[in-house]
Amino acid sequence: MKLIAATCLAGSLVLAGCAGTNNSSSTSSSSPSSSSQAGGTGSKVAGSATPVYPRDALTPLASGQAHSQSVVTLAPPADMWDRIRRGFKMPDLDNDLVRDREQWYASRPDYIQRMTERSNKYIFHIVEELERRNMPTELALLPYIESAFNPQAISSARAAGMWQFMPATGNDFDLKQNIFRDDRRDVVASTRAALDYLQKLYGMFGDWQLALAAYNWGEGSVSRAIAKNQRLGLPTTYSDLTMPAETRMYVPKLQAVKNIVANPQAFNADLPLIPNHPYFQTVTLTRDLDVELAAKLADVRIEDFRALNPAAHKPVLIAAGTPQILLPWDNAAVFQRNFDAYSQGQYASWTAWVVPNTMTVADAAQRSGMSENDLRSINNIPPRMLIKAGSTLIVPRGSRVKEDVAAVVADSGHLSFQPEIVTRRTTVKAGRADNVASIARRYNLKPSAVAEWNDVKPNHAFKRGYSVVVYLPVRATPAARAGTGIRATSHAAAPTHRGASSKTAVSRGAGSVVKVPASSKQQVVREKRGGAPAKKKR
Repeated sequence: MKLIAATCLAGSLVLAGCAGTNNSSSTSSSSPSSSSQAGGTGSKVAGSATPVYPRDALTPLASGQAHSQSVVTLAPPADMWDRIRRGFKMPDLDNDLVRDREQWYASRPDYIQRMTERSNKYIFHIVEELERRNMPTELALLPYIESAFNPQAISSARAAGMWQFMPATGNDFDLKQNIFRDDRRDVVASTRAALDYLQKLYGMFGDWQLALAAYNWGEGSVSRAIAKNQRLGLPTTYSDLTMPAETRMYVPKLQAVKNIVANPQAFNADLPLIPNHPYFQTVTLTRDLDVELAAKLADVRIEDFRALNPAAHKPVLIAAGTPQILLPWDNAAVFQRNFDAYSQGQYASWTAWVVPNTMTVADAAQRSGMSENDLRSINNIPPRMLIKAGSTLIVPRGSRVKEDVAAVVADSGHLSFQPEIVTRRTTVKAGRADNVASIARRYNLKPSAVAEWNDVKPNHAFKRGYSVVVYLPVRATPAARAGTGIRATSHAAAPTHRGASSKTAVSRGAGSVVKVPASSKQQVVREKRGGAPAKKKR
């Protein structure tokens, strides 16, 4: 009997050891999201520094042997909200500001519904990227704070896209911004850049709350705030730093959204079901393609196509600059099949034209075969601007144009302006010993033009007090000088004056004030064209 009892005890110990090993293996190979976080480095035994390998050949377990209570079965996440909750890693912030934001969101269920429904297209991709980088999945909620998950959002400070990149920061993280596309709005590119930036900030500060403060306020500002507290012997956590109100509320907003996602019932929130499945997939673009035709070939609404491809802000997709487009998961194959079978004409009805020399909008429109209004509209050209040489315009693609837009144009295409020189007829009083040459020098004009305007010879001397006719430039309005924001230049061109060869003044806006150099012996007379002075647009 003792021999039998000893044998049973030994067998129990062996089985217990096997069960413990199986438990470790099961834990290390959980769900697909867990394997993504591991970065593909292989399974690890829980609580052990080194892996355990079987010594003998493996044999399958019989059904009666798989009954150990220590083996845990992990189900995959039911939906994206469950998947996000499982990846929470950031320390919670608990203060009155968080509770204030919780109440703000909870009292606006329609706003939460719109935000969460809009995120349906993008959040799977963001969570996938976060897990691949082993980053906290709370960060997938950050676009709720930045843009309400609107990739077309533009702030008053010119930050754009779902992750709200400023132009300079976008350039720092290789987000191209040209006339064809703005990668700050691109779903895949902006997500990559935002996570790169957040990882960099976390590496700098070693704290996710400080990293988020730097994402909103700037790394330099956070560094200076930390240094100030260190000099004063004060703590340097997020809650202890002196910062602007917007940054002070930034992390509490994210914490409030995190709390609502973690426990929506507590806030009477109804989160829409978002499947744990990719919403879109990428499709390679091999030809320049009209946006409307791309949506038609994919059998999707133009609004849905633009929602997935918001970086393309022109009516044509340039293959050399936009090599891939995003389409709903089930429509990608439809697009490829229809694209291969398409035979109803050219793929793109628009192309790019690099302006050979500085010209007026009217001249550019005539050369491109479209109306001036249409050219201004499609290229966002402001009034009273000349198009500078080297600029790239979107123009109709004629039947003679066979080639797609070259890569160098697709990557570097820009639109630059210079103020149009608009002149107004003005009279100035000649001083003692004034002549054509002295008047021309004083107002930076050509002597031949001054002589022609006054029907005198180039060496003519004016009598003191004589009203000399000159055509002086009218300053461009601030709105015109600002341009479209695409490399607009406001420096003045060489003093060439439209209408200078005739006596007809080119005038914009009756009653405008002409500013000329002041002189104690000269009186500038403004010529009124009738009516009240026009108000400046601000």
